[in-house]
Amino acid sequence: MNNQMPVDKTQEFEGASIQHGPLNDRIYLMNMGRAEPERIIPGLEGMARERGYSKIFAKVPESSGGAFLDAGYVREAVVPGFCRGRSAAWFLGKYLSKKRMVDARARQCTKVMRLVKKARSPKAQTRNHRLNIRRCTPEDAGEISRIYGKVFSSYPFPINDRDYILRTMRTHVVYFGVVKNGRFAALSSSDVEKGLKNVEMTDFATLPQWRGQGLARSLLGRMEKEMQSRGVRTAYTIARAVSPGMNMVFSRRGYKYGGMLVNNTHISGRIESMNVWHKPLLNRKNARPRIIGF
Repeated sequence: MNNQMPVDKTQEFEGASIQHGPLNDRIYLMNMGRAEPERIIPGLEGMARERGYSKIFAKVPESSGGAFLDAGYVREAVVPGFCRGRSAAWFLGKYLSKKRMVDARARQCTKVMRLVKKARSPKAQTRNHRLNIRRCTPEDAGEISRIYGKVFSSYPFPINDRDYILRTMRTHVVYFGVVKNGRFAALSSSDVEKGLKNVEMTDFATLPQWRGQGLARSLLGRMEKEMQSRGVRTAYTIARAVSPGMNMVFSRRGYKYGGMLVNNTHISGRIESMNVWHKPLLNRKNARPRIIGF
């Protein structure tokens, strides 16, 4: 187990699933679960003020969004079809510090989006059709965690921990890898919410010697096919707003921009703003039954 990468704590709170801690300097409401807005909203703010966090980030069903707006949250992004392909999710932020509201690299984020729009090509096909891309197995957990530890100096979840990789692999995450010369050259994961039939396409990492070959884009194409076969209806991602490469990858695969989460996530050594992208994988008319078990 590698303990070099600090991480925040994940726990249940008022029937909801949250993550919080000093690394991201925030509370992240990941899943409302059984929580009621009238209890969870004051509870989150009380915890944030008690611990001195500067932001609360909440991912909630559209039906609960109004209560959060009334409590001073700002809607930063929307993912249509998040809940079983039917209703949207709102990504909301409440700032307890004026400094947290201002992104010092806002101009760079804007420049990235301009570049992405100019280069947008939704119909572009995945390259490198001959790549060896496969689903990862528990036997790969050690190599996966080592690669993530090399690529990321910090990350919001402990993906450099072999035990974490194994635990998530057995419950809700499908990991994928590009194999070159018998070893992984690039990795990614599909974080599935089975009940809601959505998936976060995340954890993209390419080793330095293999960059510039379109491996992330090829991985994303493979992930989409796998998720479609499982009956997942909506895919989304949360990508670094200052990263032209990953934003380009999703735009060129036909994902639509959903909004920006300001100063939201501690990744690669600092807190950064993140862009949300989304895409329907299946609609209600062409939805297929799940073929491959989770």
